[in-house]
Amino acid sequence: MLIAITGTPGVGKSTVAKILAEKLGYEYIDLKEFALEHNIGEEKEGELELDVDELSYWVEKELKNKNAVIDGHLSHLLPVDQVVVIRTHPKIIGERLSERGYPKKKISENVEAELVDVCLVEAIDKHENVIEVDATNKSPEEVASEILELLNKGIKRKIGIVDWTEVYDEIIPYLDLGGEE
Repeated sequence: MLIAITGTPGVGKSTVAKILAEKLGYEYIDLKEFALEHNIGEEKEGELELDVDELSYWVEKELKNKNAVIDGHLSHLLPVDQVVVIRTHPKIIGERLSERGYPKKKISENVEAELVDVCLVEAIDKHENVIEVDATNKSPEEVASEILELLNKGIKRKIGIVDWTEVYDEIIPYLDLGGEE
């Protein structure tokens, strides 16, 4: 089974994906490393821009019929059996990305993407089997255990559990609302 672990940058995907892969005995695939190994995409302004169709081709070719956890914020766009969308309070994402040294514009884009459910909406549009997990105030181990429990129960779809509309005022400092800096 191929499991995609996706979500906005800063939600905790990589840590959870590694723990989940270990618990399941699955191979861990870092999507960016996978793309680089297969010469997919090109560097632009310090970021790897990926062609999802080409990436999908290589995932299908190299990983079909394997057990793997694919970690990456585009993994929900790939041919996988199960998508897990990790969600985290947008303010926490803003703080984490600030600590990582992201430019203000990039922080704003990612905080807004989490606020309006971009990864979840894209995942639902492409896949039937989508599980949404709120990682706010949970350790990566707790999140991985929650995912494992859902999978072991045979739950393939669990969505609509996160709504950030009530926290909008808390995240305004992380948003680029236009105007002067």
